[in-house]
Amino acid sequence: MRMRNVSAWRTAALLVLLAGTAHASLGDRLPEFKDCLKVCREANCGEDATPIPLHRRLLLWDCPAECDYSCQHIVTDKRLARDPPYMQPVYQFHGKWPFYRFLGMQEPFSVIFSLFNYLAHSWGMAQIREKIPPSFALRKYYIAFGYFGMASWTFSMIFHTRDYNLTEKLDYFAAGAQVLYGMYMAAIRIFRLDRREPIRQSVLRVWTTTCIILYTLHVAYLTFWKWDYTYNMAANVAVGVVQNLLWSGFSFTQYRKVGRTWAMWPGFIVAWILVAMSMELLDFPPWKGMLDAHSLWHLGTVVPTIWWYNFLIKDAQEGLAGSRKD
Repeated sequence: MRMRNVSAWRTAALLVLLAGTAHASLGDRLPEFKDCLKVCREANCGEDATPIPLHRRLLLWDCPAECDYSCQHIVTDKRLARDPPYMQPVYQFHGKWPFYRFLGMQEPFSVIFSLFNYLAHSWGMAQIREKIPPSFALRKYYIAFGYFGMASWTFSMIFHTRDYNLTEKLDYFAAGAQVLYGMYMAAIRIFRLDRREPIRQSVLRVWTTTCIILYTLHVAYLTFWKWDYTYNMAANVAVGVVQNLLWSGFSFTQYRKVGRTWAMWPGFIVAWILVAMSMELLDFPPWKGMLDAHSLWHLGTVVPTIWWYNFLIKDAQEGLAGSRKD
C-alpha cells in the first residue's frame, strides 16, 4: 500500500473553521474503506508521522486527509481490478468522485476551467472599458457583471482546489450572487431602468432593494437555518429560468425590431448554456480519474461568456449610434 505520504500538523482552531460535516456516500460505508483508513492512520499519523510535501501542506493537506485520499484510490483500484466497471461501479466518497489530484488540487480540471471563465470575464471587462464610453448609462452595470463573474469563478477555483465547509459556502454564495445579478441586470437592460426618468428610477430603486433583500434572505437561510442543497439548487434554477426567459423574449423582439443577426445572440447563448447544463445531469465517474461532467459544464460556459460580452458591446454601440441619429 502507498500510504507513507501523510502527516498531521493542523491546529484545532483551523480544523474547526475548515473541517465541516462530510457528505455520506456509498464509498464511505464500504468495510474495506474503513479498514484502510484505520490501518493508514495507525501507520502514518502517530508521533513519527510521515512528512507531507510542502505544496500539499500549503493547501492544508494533513494526515487524515492524506489517508482518506489514498484509501479512496486503493479501494477503487482494487474493485475495478476485480471486476469491470459495468459490474463493479465506481463509488463516490463524501459526495464526490475519487479524483486524482494534481499539485494538491482535488479537482484539477474544474480549477483550470474555472480559471478560463475568470479570464473570459476579465477579457470582457477590458473590452467594455475600451469600446463603451463612460457616458453610456448601462456601462457601470456591465462592469459590475464582470466583477460578479470574476468573484464567482475565483471562489469556484478555491473550492475545487480544496473542498472544505468554508470554501463550499463561499463558492455557493458567490455563484448565487452572480446568477441573481444576472437577472437584476437583465431587467435593467430590457426595461431600460437606467434611463433618467422618474418612474423608471423609482422602479429601479424598488428592483435593487428587492434583489438585495432576496439575496440576504437566501444567505441567511442557508447560514443560520439549514444548509439545504435542494433549496439552493431550486433557488438558482428559478432565478436562472427567469433570466433566460427575459433574454429569450428580448432576443425575439429585438430581432423583429432591428432585423439583425446580433440581436438573436442572447437566444443562442441561452440555448448553448442549456446544452452545457446537461453535463451536470450526466454525472459520470471522472475519465482517467480527472475529467468529469461537472468540469465539462465549467468548460462549456467559457465561449458563451465571451460571446455575451460581444453582444453587450454590440448592443451598446448600436444604442449609441441610434442616439446620435436622434
